[in-house]
Amino acid sequence: MTTVGGTSTTDAGAGETRPPKVGFWLLMVGVVIMLAGLLFGYDQGVISGALEGIQETFSVGTTLTEVITSWVTLGALFGALLAGILADRVGRRKTIVIAAVLFILGAALESLAPTTGVLVVGRFVVGFGVGVASVAAPLYAAEQAPARLRGRFVSTYQLAITIGIFVAYAVDQALVNANSWRAMLGVSAVPAVLLLIVMVPMPDTPRWLMKQGRREEATAALTKIRPDVDVEAQIVDIEESNAADADQASWSEIFSTRLRRPLTVGVGLAIFQQITGINAIIYYADKIFAAAGFATPADQATATTWAIGAVNVLATLIAVVYVDRFGRRPLLLTGLVGMTVSLFTVGVCFLFIDDVAGSGEQATGGGPTSAGLITLVALVVFIASFAFSLGPVVWTVINEIFPSRVRGRAVAVATAINWGTAFLVSQTFLSLVDKIGNTGTFWLFAGFSVIAYVWIWKKVPETKGRSLEEIQEMWADERRDLAASQAVAVAAEESGTDQPR
Repeated sequence: MTTVGGTSTTDAGAGETRPPKVGFWLLMVGVVIMLAGLLFGYDQGVISGALEGIQETFSVGTTLTEVITSWVTLGALFGALLAGILADRVGRRKTIVIAAVLFILGAALESLAPTTGVLVVGRFVVGFGVGVASVAAPLYAAEQAPARLRGRFVSTYQLAITIGIFVAYAVDQALVNANSWRAMLGVSAVPAVLLLIVMVPMPDTPRWLMKQGRREEATAALTKIRPDVDVEAQIVDIEESNAADADQASWSEIFSTRLRRPLTVGVGLAIFQQITGINAIIYYADKIFAAAGFATPADQATATTWAIGAVNVLATLIAVVYVDRFGRRPLLLTGLVGMTVSLFTVGVCFLFIDDVAGSGEQATGGGPTSAGLITLVALVVFIASFAFSLGPVVWTVINEIFPSRVRGRAVAVATAINWGTAFLVSQTFLSLVDKIGNTGTFWLFAGFSVIAYVWIWKKVPETKGRSLEEIQEMWADERRDLAASQAVAVAAEESGTDQPR
């Protein structure tokens, strides 16, 4: 195992004295997660530029606009729940293939939709694929990558999401004047087809294969992906780890006392990633910049593409490079400071923007006001801060904190809650702005960021450099320590003495 103190060994405990080698097939694992994340990000970002054309084509109001936008996240919620079952029953690899097929079907429905009803169904199907992929792809990477590179591999998924968002914004910008919203939505079928092709020669993870009793296939898969390690020794360690969790986990076990701590951490991170406002900004970026004084669709698309899309990609690179060097907690906490300051600043700017809009003075300027430009800068800071913290690091932690026996379903629960929270945010963002204004909405997100900082400081442990088996043992140690302290308290109470201080 990779010891906290320093000696480098493999994930499962077999001796490894050299840094892990990234060969062709391990690199292909990275390609799989990149394509899955690219699809995820494209379908997140593309709606921002497509909304205006959809509204013109179908004459939809605020509520239906929110439905068209948010049903991707609603589909993702159900997809994530099903993905946990699929990942454990048919394997990580086949589950990714199913996600790719759903992407293709959903893209076809969206781009050819004759009515808003079909469009909403297409958005839901795409979201279902997003939810399945958001569980299966990071899980696949977490179980294939060596411990010393696991954080980097899983964080690559978030990097790919940001690249997908940037590509979506760039496509939106290129097609904005042509009002080609159908083409914008249909383009996502291309990377989905590529993902299907790439998955054909890829093996499933040795951990899942061993859980199915398919030792020869697990050995072949590990030899293919990690030829630089002592394969037999690692297979033995995986076998011993799986033996401790021999039976298939039930859903009730996910919520048992034994898993309360990791589940609390996973669910808490999933919720805070969304209620701090990221998807509201990603989905409605063009509308936010329009409110900030960027008057034309071309100006809004340009600001969205470069201020949100490009910065998102560049800042995520920080997490990919440094998540296994700096650790999870420092990146999370530092990012939340930047997010809080920027969200508060955006709220202040909208006090002035709304005053100017209300007085009718903006029309003379022909462009964004000073407050509008500051809003642009503040949103850049927010995106950059999120992109190296809550964006990638949350997925890294969620995919490494659960024991192998329950990992598939536990990750699915946390991911489904993440998507449920995203649905609530995207479904209510425009309504919130109508009721409490832009300032109140962004200050609400800032308040959630402060709460997230305090909670992570107190509840989230550092998992940098620990193998999946060591993290599992960490929770067991905590339970033993808690049981010991409770026993001391009970003994002290029975003897009539005070507890030790």
